[in-house]
Order: sequence, then structure tokens, then C-alpha cells
Amino acid sequence: MENYLLENQWMLWLLLLWVMPWKGVALWKASRNTQKFWFILLLLVNTMALLEIVYIFYFSKEKQSQQLQ
Repeated sequence: MENYLLENQWMLWLLLLWVMPWKGVALWKASRNTQKFWFILLLLVNTMALLEIVYIFYFSKEKQSQQLQ
């Protein structure tokens, strides 16, 4: 596996280009919503952007809808 990744470094770059924007948006939303638990979890856990996508589209909406009421 290690040799495969060394020979195909473009896959690592592609993965990085996929993960970083999702992680950045999720961390930004968690900090704006003052959700310290989510911020730390998103910062430390790497799930290939799956956790970040779930947070952005499901959990980050909860605080914003409460502010509108």
C-alpha cells in the first residue's frame, strides 16, 4: 500500500483537494455557532470529509434556525 501511494502521489493531492474545503467550511460554521465540541471533533478526526459534510448539512443548521426565531 505504501509503495502504491508513493507511486501515485496524485491520489494524495486529489484527496487533499477534496477534504480541505469541506473541513474549512465545517470548522468555520462550528466556530460561528460557538459549538466547541464540534469544532474539536472536526479538527481532530479525519473521515475523508464525511463527518464534515454531515455536520454542514445537518448539525450546523440547528443553531442558525434557533437564532431566527
